[in-house]
This record gives sequence, C-alpha cells and structure tokens, in this order.
Amino acid sequence: MRKIIDFEIHSKYSRACSPQLNLPNIGAWANRKGVDVVGTGDFTHPKWLSEIKRDLKETGNGLLKLKDNPKSPYFILSAEVSSIYSHNGKTRRIHNIILAPSIEVVEKIISALEKRGAKLGSDGRPIVGIPSKEVLKIVLEASEKCMLIPAHVWTPYFGLFGSMSGYDSVEECFEEMSGHIYALETGLSADPEMFWRIPKLDKYTLISSSDAHSLPRIGRECNVFDLEEDEVTYDEITRVLKEGDRKKFKHTLEYYPEEGRYHYDGHADCNISLHPKETAKLPKNTKGQALCSKCGTPLTIGVFSRTEQLAEREEGYIPKNAILGKHFVVLEEIIAAGFGKSVSSKKVQDEYVRMTDQAKEVDILLELSEEELSKITGEETVSAIMKMRSGKLDIVPGYDGKYGKVSLFEEAIKKKKQVPTLFE
Repeated sequence: MRKIIDFEIHSKYSRACSPQLNLPNIGAWANRKGVDVVGTGDFTHPKWLSEIKRDLKETGNGLLKLKDNPKSPYFILSAEVSSIYSHNGKTRRIHNIILAPSIEVVEKIISALEKRGAKLGSDGRPIVGIPSKEVLKIVLEASEKCMLIPAHVWTPYFGLFGSMSGYDSVEECFEEMSGHIYALETGLSADPEMFWRIPKLDKYTLISSSDAHSLPRIGRECNVFDLEEDEVTYDEITRVLKEGDRKKFKHTLEYYPEEGRYHYDGHADCNISLHPKETAKLPKNTKGQALCSKCGTPLTIGVFSRTEQLAEREEGYIPKNAILGKHFVVLEEIIAAGFGKSVSSKKVQDEYVRMTDQAKEVDILLELSEEELSKITGEETVSAIMKMRSGKLDIVPGYDGKYGKVSLFEEAIKKKKQVPTLFE
C-alpha cells in the first residue's frame, strides 16, 4: 500500500516561515497533498513542543495524530538543527535532521542540548555551537532509536558537502560516529542520480523532503513507501531507512534539480548564472574562488559543481539496488503558468484548492489518466501535466538563492483555444 512520507518541514516558529504553519493546518494540507506521514518539524522549540503536546496524541507506534480528527495523517517527531562550529581549521555550518520516537525522548534531547548552551527558543531551527558529531551523540544517548540525517547535503552554505563550509565525506564530519549515519537528504537542487556518481555514497539511503516554509510547499519533495497499515510505525519507517529496504522504499518524488535555488554556480546580484565548465574558465582570487565577471565578487558554487568535483563515475551510472527518484513539477506552478500569475496569488491558490478538493495532488500529477484529469481541470492544465510526465522540459537552472524556472509550459498552456476554459 502506497504511503508518502515528508520528513522535514518547519513551523511558524522558524525564521522566514508562514504564521499559518500550525499543526491542524499542516495536517489538512498533508491530506490535500497526499502525504500520509509528515514531520512535526521544530520539536526543539519550547512553544512548538507545547503545541505538539496540546494538538497531537501519541498512538503507541512511535507516531502521532491530531486529537479528535479521524482524518489526521500521521506525524513523525522531527527537527532540524543548525550546527556552526570550527573543525579541522575551517568554520562549518551544517544542518541536520533529527527523528525521535516519542515526546519523552524529545525532552531528553532538548535537555542535553540546553546543557551544552543551546538557546532553543530563538528559532524553530536553532543555531547551536555544537559539532555535528556531538549532536549525533546527544541524540543517540537520548534513544538508540533516534536517527540523525544530514539535511540537503549539497546546499552551499549549510550542507554536509556544501561548497562554502562543508566536508568531502561523511567520515570527515562524523569521524568515529559515522557508522551511525544511514541516510542523506538530497535537497531541492540535487537528485539521486547526482549522488550515484560518487561510489562512497552508495551505502546511504537517499531521502527527499520538502523543507516546507509554508503550507503549499508541503510534499514538494517526499518519499514513497510500500507499507501495510500496521507497518506504518516509527520502528518500521526507520528500519527501512537504515537498511535501505528496496522492497519497502519504492522511490523518492523529486523536484527537477535545475529548479532548486543552488543548482548552477552564480552571483544573483549581477544576474550571473554559470555551468561548471563556464566557471572553470573564470579568474580566481588567492583562495582559489572563481570571481564574478561583472563585479569581481566570489561566486556561490552550486550543487552541480560540487558533485562534479567529487564524482568518480560518468553521468547515467545506476548502482545496483538503487532507490530511484521520480521527477515532477508541483501543481501550483503548472496552474500559475496558465494564469500568468505568481504561485502565491489568490487566483492560483483558489484553483489549486478547487482541484485538490477532488483529488490529492500526488494523484493529479502522477496517477490520474488524461481522461480523469479532464474532468477536474481545463485542457491547458491537462496538456501541461501530461508533458510534465514525459520529462521533456526546458528549465532555466536556479543559482545563488534564485529558484530555477520551468519555461516549457508557457507554450503548452498559453496557447489559447477558441472555446472557454478554466483559465479564461
């Protein structure tokens, strides 16, 4: 039975996050998206933990549900911690996801972090001066059932392998504790195919999460498991991650990595976006950093370049028993292209809600037949969804914090017909 899991989201207590991110709303939007298990996010924040205790109930299987809501999805206790510290002569900035099996264990983690000087009330994703290895020790001392998963590992500024402050291997970061790392999060600017070029990463299970900062972003990347209802438990989900169980973990659902904000190299202030081969031709400063051709500022080196630096295999290599990724474009973007408006506009969101009142977003994008789609939306959107499924997209890659842009839909959707449509 298909079960979709989104491990990493944020709450209203995280910086730059929507005030609408409360637990009832998260549950409602997870249902709308088709997400069966969603992370609570931010369990280290004292006010959010109070809301978790107020609004959720533990089910006895390591997961939680909304109180007095029979339609509630499952919640898994999760948090993201930002570790900033010096290691091996370099300042490191690493984000790590923590999964925990109970509120009791969460409270142990919080107590241990606070004893190390962590100020957890300042942000839902707290900044701590504790090395990643030490955070892992704290988590496992609270419970051996906990997991720590390095988040969006290629992101330049806060990824394990990021160009600005990261490492070249899991072992370099976690040292003698590296055997307790079983999974890595791909991040929006990367996909499993990019990992497969690096042999030393074959042993890790690759997950994808939305890192949602607003309700409509829930499920924009997620994981598809094959679990019977009685297997939807914390222990079984984490077992699948630790063992990389290919029979139970079917595939991830991925952004096209070009859409992510850090796929190419570049300098946003000067609108400079570069393929790694172009970056290699630029002059460099004394630190070896490639410089912007307009202003001379060091470029932000993106995910594509970092994977190229560490790659030992040719593009297209697929390891044995690899868990595949399926790419898609989120429904709001498709609707927005048809209207010629922003994703956040009321018109787009109203149409999105109307469509997802009739079917879950994941089914609209990946499962419903063309005939079934035509019953819930206009011809242009149906055409765009079918073209998205074909994978024949034209995407302008994102860089230096700017999202990439899907441009194929402009021709597909804006080709107006002589008959009225939902977009007119």
